[in-house]
Amino acid sequence: MILETGALASHFTLLALDGREYGLPRDLAGRPAVLVFFKTTCPTCDLLFPYLNRLRQTYPEGWELWAISQDVADRSGPYARGAGIDYPVLIDAPGYHASKLYDPPATPTVFLVGPDRRVEFSTYGFAKTDLNELAARVGKHTGVEPVVIAPQGDGRPDFKPG
Repeated sequence: MILETGALASHFTLLALDGREYGLPRDLAGRPAVLVFFKTTCPTCDLLFPYLNRLRQTYPEGWELWAISQDVADRSGPYARGAGIDYPVLIDAPGYHASKLYDPPATPTVFLVGPDRRVEFSTYGFAKTDLNELAARVGKHTGVEPVVIAPQGDGRPDFKPG
């Protein structure tokens, strides 16, 4: 069952493509974090990452963004470069330690973990309304005015299931 809103975020440690270990809550130091579970073969993930990249550019400080790949590093690295991901890509395959704890129902699945280490928001698939809510929540946590990162009419669908 997916980790529900209000639940304490499960602890995990994963190795990233940059060779560093990242752990929740160890590496958050009281900051919120967005965790994005994805697969390299997921077309809905391809649609999502440009907006997440925009989210990172819009709010550059005061929070963490981790892409958690359900594929091995040999597949995740080229995908991350192609998708323009310049934030940590954590490798969850082959054991799926974090995926088993968070139980994402589809890829992509996004969790916002608040500074209190509780799941504040989650969504799966692709929905511009959810991305804009995520952006508003990150803005509130970082003290930056909310920005619409996923405008309607930008040539991409407003919704796509994962």
